[in-house]
Amino acid sequence: MSVHSSADKRHVQSLVRRMRNRRVKSQVHTSGRKFLEAIKAKDQETAAACLKSLQAEIDAAKSKGVVKANAASRKKSRMYKLFNKTFAKAE
Repeated sequence: MSVHSSADKRHVQSLVRRMRNRRVKSQVHTSGRKFLEAIKAKDQETAAACLKSLQAEIDAAKSKGVVKANAASRKKSRMYKLFNKTFAKAE
């Protein structure tokens, strides 16, 4: 038990933020997994749609402060490189 009520409030705030951050990270992870499954199946239309939603979720996570800016850019760059490498020969 803490002595100060402000410490209790900070603890509750940290728990709320932790759950919010976990939800956002989980959404990004799930979108990434769906994108990789579409890449593995060589389905260009689905992969393009998944890539677009993944980019939006990564940008939202970055703007909320859940993911740092460089990490978000790195993830997007890697996904775009994979998409372009996979479907460049198909065209």
